[in-house]
Amino acid sequence: MSLVAPTLQSFFTDRLARQRQASPHTIASYRDTLRLLLDFLQGRTGRPASRLRWDDIDADTIGEFLDYVETGRGNTARTRNARLTAIRSLFSYAALHHPEHAALIARVLAIPSKRFDKATVSFLDDTETAALLAAPDRTTWHGRRDHTLLLIAIQTGLRIAELLHLDCGDVTLGTTAYVRCQGKGRKQRAVPLTGPVKAALHVWLTERRGQPHEPVFPTCTGRRLSPDAVQRRVALHAATAAHRCPSLQGKHLSPHVFRHTSAMNLLHAGVDTTVIALWLGHADVRSTNPYLHADLAIKERALARVAPTTTKTSRYRPPDPLLAFLEAL
Repeated sequence: MSLVAPTLQSFFTDRLARQRQASPHTIASYRDTLRLLLDFLQGRTGRPASRLRWDDIDADTIGEFLDYVETGRGNTARTRNARLTAIRSLFSYAALHHPEHAALIARVLAIPSKRFDKATVSFLDDTETAALLAAPDRTTWHGRRDHTLLLIAIQTGLRIAELLHLDCGDVTLGTTAYVRCQGKGRKQRAVPLTGPVKAALHVWLTERRGQPHEPVFPTCTGRRLSPDAVQRRVALHAATAAHRCPSLQGKHLSPHVFRHTSAMNLLHAGVDTTVIALWLGHADVRSTNPYLHADLAIKERALARVAPTTTKTSRYRPPDPLLAFLEAL
């Protein structure tokens, strides 16, 4: 076994699990990245993963792997950067244990993240929301479950992982109704429920009859729903809702769009962005700024308060024939 293998193993058991006490989600993400990297290196070198040397994982090879992530696997630049973050974490740990490879490690750590265009956040308006909530067939068990799940997702703005890890014991339906979840960075927060959502959740939990440690939204066999299963159900209901609401046709819906919708509903109601950041569990209020950019109504109200200019408009006319020729090209 080479020096790479024990370092990689201790990176997970010592650095991530013991020292940093990383979440299972973080460990799984780093595991998947390094498994992809090892498979890529095995194909290039012809050596098994346990026999790889540090010289096999230089900056040029890492760069080729990142290009493969984008072109070969069809991932986005955001995913590429997430893979690079995991690799940097491993090499930062390796720098403490292998000073003899300091130059190689430094070149890997110097690989920059790739810049990418940030698209305007997508969200549902009131008509689209109503059409989507009406799509599940509530005469069936699956339809009632899906309707409640969509309703909770749109009103609370929970991340998909937070939503699927809700247990029956995390829901309080007393005078003050709320759900409690644990988000990124192990930050716990409570999100209040409106009257209609409280009523719908009460009906569902009465039918669900789950124990406090069991999931609020299970499969028909009682297991916890997976993100892929939720995405398939969302696509199914979106296709049904598109027949009633044409604006949904061609619109890519994902569980994260419901989170954006919740934020935009709060913004339209005049809620301050700092409160929205607390509602969504953002570590920094700047994470809420994209919703301000996406809300055209806010910009239109700001424009209405600005006095119109009285500048007389006129068309530019080149003063020289050559300039006129270039202008006409």
